[in-house]
Amino acid sequence: MSAVKAAIRQQPAEGRIGRRFAELKAQGRAGFVAFVTGGDPDLQTSARILAGLPAAGVDIIELGMPFSDPMADGPSIQAAGYRALKAGTTLKRVIELAAGFRRRDPDTPLVLMGYYNPIYSHGVERFARDAVTAGVDGVIVVDLPPEVDAELRGPAAAAGLDVIRLATPTTDAERLPRVLEGASGFLYYVSVTGVTGTKQAATEAVAAAVARLKGATRLPIAVGFGIRDPAAAAAVARSADAAVVGSAIVDHVAKGLGQDGLAKPGLVDDVLSFVGSLSAAVRTARR
Repeated sequence: MSAVKAAIRQQPAEGRIGRRFAELKAQGRAGFVAFVTGGDPDLQTSARILAGLPAAGVDIIELGMPFSDPMADGPSIQAAGYRALKAGTTLKRVIELAAGFRRRDPDTPLVLMGYYNPIYSHGVERFARDAVTAGVDGVIVVDLPPEVDAELRGPAAAAGLDVIRLATPTTDAERLPRVLEGASGFLYYVSVTGVTGTKQAATEAVAAAVARLKGATRLPIAVGFGIRDPAAAAAVARSADAAVVGSAIVDHVAKGLGQDGLAKPGLVDDVLSFVGSLSAAVRTARR
């Protein structure tokens, strides 16, 4: 069987992610995926934000693993990562945040997103086991391309952790089968070239890209990078299976900090209110 045919035969993974996308399909709407950086601006506040996301309408959560050299991230998420590191956040503590969330919420899919160095330092097999034990469903590693991710995919598959791959506007027909081979959970389409939060793709270009990807895989397509407001989220949700927002959310975290860098009293409510406006736009986009 060719790589292309193998990719076309792919099915969404079982588990929370697969169930959630099946529910969304049955409801006739796209999902809303929210990214927040674990430990930003501190572990306690981060835990409160995380706990409030499902009630604010988030269908899938991406929890960022802060790293000191976030090469794919723009200024907003870079700053969030540095705040988290300054507050003492480690990969172990991010996994503990995930475990605390899962004790309260058994259903919302939770995906860790970040860079390979912390995973490698933690120990790849140990990471996969610890993440699944904490209730994590998948992982996105932005600096580990398909050609070299076997050392993660093997332990992840053994533990039951989805490895979610990235496709971009430069992923051509020759490379796409390689990206899809071994992918699970969903496919994350990075709608613009460059780093997070710096520009926005045209709606027509996103729709065309989603259609092309759907011709090659049965995995759900989530689209992110450059979605900064409810209108943009709704535009993406009309064609994609899910819209992902990250930088705009962490910007709201930053707005809620005092001059001392500490969280002001209204920070969590403000962030969740903004998340709710994005969720409402996604939920009604196809009506």
